[in-house]
Amino acid sequence: MLGVRAIQRAGDRRPGEGKWAASCWREKAQDGGGGGGEWRWERAFARSLQFVTSQRAMTRATSFLNLISHTWFLSIIQNEFRTGKIDLDSTMKLLETLQMSFDFTHVKHVFKKTVDKRKAHTINIEDFRAIYRAIVHRPEFNELFRAYSPNCKILADTELIEFLRKEQYETEACEMTALEIILKYEPIEEVRKRRQMSFEGFIRYMSSEDCSIFKNDHRTIYQDMNHPLCDYFISSSHNTYLISDQLIGPSDLWGYTSALLKGCRCLEIDCWDGSNNEPVVYHGHTLTSKIPFRSVIQVIDKYAFVASDYPVVLSLENHCSPKQQEVMAEYLESVLGDKLLTSPIGDTVVTKLPSPEALKFKILVKNKKVGTIEEGMLRRDLDSHGETGEISDLENVSDEDETDEKAPLYEMKDSPKRKSEQRPSAPPRKKAKMKKIKIAIALSDLVIYTKSQKFVSFEHSLANQKCYENNSIGEVQARKFVKHSAKEFVSHTSRFITRIYPKGTRATSSNYNPQEFWNVGCQMVALNFQTPGVQMELQNGKFLDNGGCGYVLKPEFLRNHNSTFTPHNVGRYSKPMSLSIRLISGHQLPPSNLSKTNKADPLVHIEIYGVPEDQARKKSSVVKSNALSPRWDETFSFTVQVPELALIRFCVEDEISLVANEFLGQYTLPLLSLSKVIVVSECKSMV
Repeated sequence: MLGVRAIQRAGDRRPGEGKWAASCWREKAQDGGGGGGEWRWERAFARSLQFVTSQRAMTRATSFLNLISHTWFLSIIQNEFRTGKIDLDSTMKLLETLQMSFDFTHVKHVFKKTVDKRKAHTINIEDFRAIYRAIVHRPEFNELFRAYSPNCKILADTELIEFLRKEQYETEACEMTALEIILKYEPIEEVRKRRQMSFEGFIRYMSSEDCSIFKNDHRTIYQDMNHPLCDYFISSSHNTYLISDQLIGPSDLWGYTSALLKGCRCLEIDCWDGSNNEPVVYHGHTLTSKIPFRSVIQVIDKYAFVASDYPVVLSLENHCSPKQQEVMAEYLESVLGDKLLTSPIGDTVVTKLPSPEALKFKILVKNKKVGTIEEGMLRRDLDSHGETGEISDLENVSDEDETDEKAPLYEMKDSPKRKSEQRPSAPPRKKAKMKKIKIAIALSDLVIYTKSQKFVSFEHSLANQKCYENNSIGEVQARKFVKHSAKEFVSHTSRFITRIYPKGTRATSSNYNPQEFWNVGCQMVALNFQTPGVQMELQNGKFLDNGGCGYVLKPEFLRNHNSTFTPHNVGRYSKPMSLSIRLISGHQLPPSNLSKTNKADPLVHIEIYGVPEDQARKKSSVVKSNALSPRWDETFSFTVQVPELALIRFCVEDEISLVANEFLGQYTLPLLSLSKVIVVSECKSMV
């Protein structure tokens, strides 16, 4: 009877093995009791006993795992329940000790649903366990875990390796890889000692940066930092001192602190004469408030190299008298000390810009300069106090004051066409008057590799401009260049640092789309950092790359002086990439502002930004009334022609009505920084 019961149990537990044992029993019965049949029965009986033993061992192991998991959980939380129950604040603190990220709004909502059932304000230990599981034990994680765990309780190292290879595309994953993950994320000591991973460890691994949609190796500096400065996109800010609008808003030191902590490497300082011979920073001829120039430099000195070791450029919009320019120079030297670059690296005769690596921990001054670097070095040991030099400039026009209409698209040449065949000319404008501007020699000689030079035309720059002379071009004129002279624009930016700035009519500190200027290689695409929106999200996403150091190496076709690349006709520079995005689920999304609970009707837009041919946008379905754990399981496909310039943006919105959505959140990153992994709250991508 034992054998029969064993076979029956085996059949109940493992249908396949139960059938095998039953077939052996039938052979015994059909044999009629002969020796061969007895031998078959003994063999079947022995195997069934072996199976039962293994099943009992597995049951014991499962019971053991359940026990230690329960014990681990209790060991963390039981002290908080000595008085019996806890409130919401204690619940949040206890969740934090479990080392998982929690959104207060969602915890509060689940907590409230729990206490409302019994009309109380506290929960017991079982209530807490239920809240923890509701928020942490995501169904999609459980499905993945069970797919690779035979007993649905633990993953052995071999099973974790299989998961890493098949799901995370870590083709070189080995026993050492699995062990490192187990030691890092498995919270239960007994399981960790067995070189196994529990579901709790699996959740923590899947919720970690190791499973981020952003490539781990792009979180550190991985690009060659020994190219000339002009070969990099450089994170740049416009009117950095403003934290609101351009006309009446406050100027604040926080503008500089915030930009530097975000990795910004080019800051703008608008300098004007102040009282008591103290230069001030503000947006001239407006009602914006003023801050002392000295305070700005002190803040820059403090925060310049917190987020990045690579050089900071101070773009001076200089409206000061020579006397106060000398004060500016004195503050730059005394406050910044050795951080301030005051002489060339290597040869005095500069034929090529130095690299970010060579300029580590250095601050450069971008300003108008009298003469050349060589002439400035000859004056180095002379007393320049009170001395000034003159440069020619358009009257009452600074780099950013100029209208976007003044620079020609190309130099005018004689046309063979008759007058009657020529296009009508624009209405005549008054010719801009030239005047002499005085520059304090003390300030001028602090300008080394970033001399501000008025832009005339691409042809003029190619014939006359030195490698260390930089241009500032307004967005309107730059956009015309992109449209009509893209090839020449790319050639220009391969040689000279070019800064783009917003048009003057952006009084609310709105921003333009930076992508169109990155497409032609502009290095310093300056934005109003204080204004959130898609434009700043693209900026932040682009400069996540290369360790967030503020310098991103441009593609080869934007560095090559002989490149024929244009964003409107990529031609031979196209390297098509097929991109498939599987959008699985979201987790703890911000609830709608219109909802009194934690509800929202979320949908996801997946957008590609790049050259015009690559611009694309696709939309998921709407998940009704679920901001905690919406599930989509949808796949989207894209073809990208120039992946080196492309950004991908995931934007989550709440569908308020058929014609209006509310922004909930977004994540933007370079397409080539996209991981091929299952990631939390975002997507699974297969490149």
